Amino acid sequence: MSRGLLSPRGVGALAELGERTSLVAGQRRARRRARPPAALARLKRRVVTVALVLGVAAAVLSAGWWVTTSPRFAVAAVEVQGASRVPVARILAAAAIPPRANLWTLDGSAVAARVAALPEIRRADVVRDLPNRVTILVEERRPFTLVHAARLHWMDEDGHVLGEERRAVAPGVPVISGLTEEELASMRTAPGPKARAAVALIRALLRSGGALAAEISEIDMSRPEGPVLYTVDGVEVRLGTEEWDERLARLEGVLAQVATQDVSGVDLRFKDQVVLRSGAPR
Repeated sequence: MSRGLLSPRGVGALAELGERTSLVAGQRRARRRARPPAALARLKRRVVTVALVLGVAAAVLSAGWWVTTSPRFAVAAVEVQGASRVPVARILAAAAIPPRANLWTLDGSAVAARVAALPEIRRADVVRDLPNRVTILVEERRPFTLVHAARLHWMDEDGHVLGEERRAVAPGVPVISGLTEEELASMRTAPGPKARAAVALIRALLRSGGALAAEISEIDMSRPEGPVLYTVDGVEVRLGTEEWDERLARLEGVLAQVATQDVSGVDLRFKDQVVLRSGAPR
């Protein structure tokens, strides 16, 4: 028998043929490290999700750029509603909306704040009307009475000065005097304590329900001891700083009693007592 042939007795030779080579072992290890199908599916889903998110973001950015730069949304007209005493041109000047401003980038709150800063305007709102119009809604302050401080100025019921009055007018409630130019200037933005006190006194007069409000022509707020009223006949009335409703109720009866007497002053500052002053009116 040739030595090159293997026989069942060649145990050693058969064992050598059964050994794994390094190449085969490496192939098996590579197959074990292969990614499972489920992991590949998850990876694909993530890639698709990221691609969709990036696509949506790009579309949003593109749409945002278009609406903020397109001439279609350039403001072509500005309308003012609610103005009757304040000129529309003055409101538009205060609004200061730039020509051809973009409807979407326009700061409506800032525009409303600039319009509401006008002394005659109580409130302002800005409404966008697609595609290229803006409406400014205003609520004007209503004149309540006149304030005399070198010149006549209208004041609303909150104590804000609205503007100068150059004509001869007769308000339905007493005129307020005794305010300085500085106090008057500050009342353009916020009412001062004297203005609030004068408004409160006028309201008390109106609550009296009689003809007393029509008999009072002026309220002087310059006295440290409290407001001084003047009737249409020139009688000076001192009320003090408190309990105005009760003292006004007494004043109406006093004025009716002294209508035919030579009385130039009435002092109601003392509790349960009325002091009359005789003589020519001021």
